[in-house]
Amino acid sequence: MNSASDPGNAGRALRVAIAAADPIRRLGLAAIVRQAGFEIAESSAELSDGIDVVLTDGDEGPPPGAPVLALGAAEAGQAGLLPRDIPPAQIEAALRAVAAGLVVRAREPPRPAFEEIGEGEPPLLTPREIEVLAAIGNGSSNKAVARRLGISQHTVKFHVESLFRKLGAASRAEAVHKGLSRRLIEM
Repeated sequence: MNSASDPGNAGRALRVAIAAADPIRRLGLAAIVRQAGFEIAESSAELSDGIDVVLTDGDEGPPPGAPVLALGAAEAGQAGLLPRDIPPAQIEAALRAVAAGLVVRAREPPRPAFEEIGEGEPPLLTPREIEVLAAIGNGSSNKAVARRLGISQHTVKFHVESLFRKLGAASRAEAVHKGLSRRLIEM
């Protein structure tokens, strides 16, 4: 159990060691740590005793023993792993969480929609994709589209995914909007 999660140390400031290869980056991280009201372990004697968490920029290996919050590092089993450009308030919260024994990861970035075909060139939609796009534009479900076109629901799903990719859309409504704006379908 680290000292931050020990009830006897509840009033003590969190002790943070900073491991950063770049001296300017180290100063920036130190400013964030101090602004949060935490203590910085400066000397090598302090680094081996009483550290609650190590904050590293990902380029410098942390000293052994304390849990690590790494910024911009590759996954290596650290207690905390966040992007390098994370805001100071989130670094402060992550330091507290890691010191309390929690595992911290950044929320996954939103997954991009399918890659869109260039703006100037119209996407090459098959006649069947145009039929499917028009049907979903009328509010039909995959099941209704399948019945109407005499194909399986799986095939409709395949065409819808192909439309998303070709149009750079993340939803049915967006695909229909882009199809209308490029005059691929008429309503």
